[in-house]
Amino acid sequence: MESIFKAYDIRGIYPSELNEENAYKIGQAFVQFLGKREIVVGYDMRLSAHVLFDALSKGIVDAGGTVIDIGMVLTPMVSFAVGRYGFGGGIMITASHNPKQYNGFKLCREKAIPINYDTGIQELEKMAGIPGKAAKGVVKGKIIKKNIMDDYIDFLTGFAKDIKPFKIAIDAGNGMGGVTMPLIFKKIPGKIFPLFFEPDGSFPNHEPNPLKPENKIDLQNEIIKRGADLGVAYDGDADRAAFVDNKGELIGNDLITALLAGEVLKKNPGAGIIYDIRSSWAVKEEIEKYGGRPIVSRVGHAFMKQKLRDENGVFGGELSGHYYFKDAYFTDNAELAMIFLLNLMSANPGKTLNDLLKPVRRYFQSGEINSEVKDKDAKIAELKKIYSKGKISEIDGVSVEYPAWWFNVRKSNTEPILRLNVEAKTEAEMIKYRDELLLLIRK
Repeated sequence: MESIFKAYDIRGIYPSELNEENAYKIGQAFVQFLGKREIVVGYDMRLSAHVLFDALSKGIVDAGGTVIDIGMVLTPMVSFAVGRYGFGGGIMITASHNPKQYNGFKLCREKAIPINYDTGIQELEKMAGIPGKAAKGVVKGKIIKKNIMDDYIDFLTGFAKDIKPFKIAIDAGNGMGGVTMPLIFKKIPGKIFPLFFEPDGSFPNHEPNPLKPENKIDLQNEIIKRGADLGVAYDGDADRAAFVDNKGELIGNDLITALLAGEVLKKNPGAGIIYDIRSSWAVKEEIEKYGGRPIVSRVGHAFMKQKLRDENGVFGGELSGHYYFKDAYFTDNAELAMIFLLNLMSANPGKTLNDLLKPVRRYFQSGEINSEVKDKDAKIAELKKIYSKGKISEIDGVSVEYPAWWFNVRKSNTEPILRLNVEAKTEAEMIKYRDELLLLIRK
């Protein structure tokens, strides 16, 4: 069976892979690993959330830790609670955008510092392999309930700057975004048109993955029907967002990073902005245009957060729809990205979102294309050799850049898959090199 201990989090199918027994052991191991007493635990609306919360919490308590139970929340609320109140660490029970049979744990330590495989998940994997039982001589901890919703909403809406009363269509995908959106728009102007706001872990309307175009069709239709200025789609735990413009056109998440970079840099001149290796040339160019310091990172929320912290950057964005803010304890917050975008739109009266995007929609992208490959390392080595005349980077997989186009090929962490992204100055070049690379990858 494939390990539930992944590069960025712990995740698996309930109950065959992730269940009460290993949740209990992980709870115990987390207390021993951190050596901290107070651990924030939140969960989303998934069907297995409550049973895993009970087992995980029992493990924490039996190991002498105190559970700060913040209830059913968004993933960014766990980071917020750890950062704001100074707790020792946090666990969010979620499987993000995965189908309903999955669940998992996203982990952080003090100051909301992310824990990935190299910085702790590997160690937890070893520790959780030891049979779980209540340790002798350890004084059991307890569970303390804490409601953080008011503080969280005040935190978010504190970033709103003279927002105009836009019409906004929002698809929560039966995830956690449906809980906070009405509360946010009680405090800032705007009329929202809600889609699938009722939290439901069976996901009756569509998979809670805003990266897939088919999951944004309802949102696109709603924008056209309502004459909305903006559309936003959230994933299950609402730590990622995808945006749609006023014409119902899908927006690459990297282009949102490019737009928001200018907004952020006006208030933070010369600051560092993080983006992942799959992002459009336009992102780096916009950061430089506004006097910022472009910093490229490998893919993955745990790596992006760490890079933002290490570089003392102020903002970052990832193609997957994670947006990172120094002001949010160096973590991701998709709702904050929406507020920053509304600030930008409000500061440009007379221009629609489609108008604002035109200057950054200047290149042609393939989007991420997956191919099943048995020997991923050998295939990457082969591509490096074939394209050795380009400018090569190995931050994540292999990236090769030429004057008129570039590509990145990287490995999936969990499957025998290579992921390809291609961008070019013309559509014809993008198609040509995309097809050329796919032939090489799949032969």
